[in-house]
Amino acid sequence: MAKIKPEFDRRDVKIIGLFVDPVDSHAKWAGDIEETQGHAPSYPIIGDADFNVSKQYGMLPAATEGDPLERTPADNQTVRNVFVIGPDKKVKLVLVYPMTTGRHFDEVLRVIDSLQLSAKHKVATPVNWQQGATTSSSPGPSPTRRLRRRIRTAGRSRGPTFGSCPSRTERHSQDIEHAHCRPIGPPARFADYAGHCRG
Repeated sequence: MAKIKPEFDRRDVKIIGLFVDPVDSHAKWAGDIEETQGHAPSYPIIGDADFNVSKQYGMLPAATEGDPLERTPADNQTVRNVFVIGPDKKVKLVLVYPMTTGRHFDEVLRVIDSLQLSAKHKVATPVNWQQGATTSSSPGPSPTRRLRRRIRTAGRSRGPTFGSCPSRTERHSQDIEHAHCRPIGPPARFADYAGHCRG
């Protein structure tokens, strides 16, 4: 994390660590990390020796108590979570890792890129999305449903023929994009509304 901290800084994201150890043990941890990884933590670290934060965030059972120095790694293994918290103070992402699996910070950066893009432009990013790749419309009522509502409001009993767009759920589960919608009515009539059938 310390090594790629500039990537978080570039995204205006602040890093904070959490240990269920007394604060005075953090200096030793930092030295060990620098020796083995080449970079010491360069961000704040919370000393959660009473397990208060860990329990509030659901990382340890509410009944957890005792001296953290007497607990084994197996006892504390659930404290291997990654949280992404937005400017609105709401948790946007939770990743939970077992003790046997290292964290994947490239994925954390990818998620942050997606969250920031979605917040700014009201779009959704598909599976395996990377910066610069195609996005789709933000989750919500389907474009065709909104259009039909507007048409009915305008006093028409029936709207024009629409393309056969898969539902949002189908698009997400089958990775179908709006661009693959096929007209089921006269091309000229569909063309007038094709814009509502794109991501």
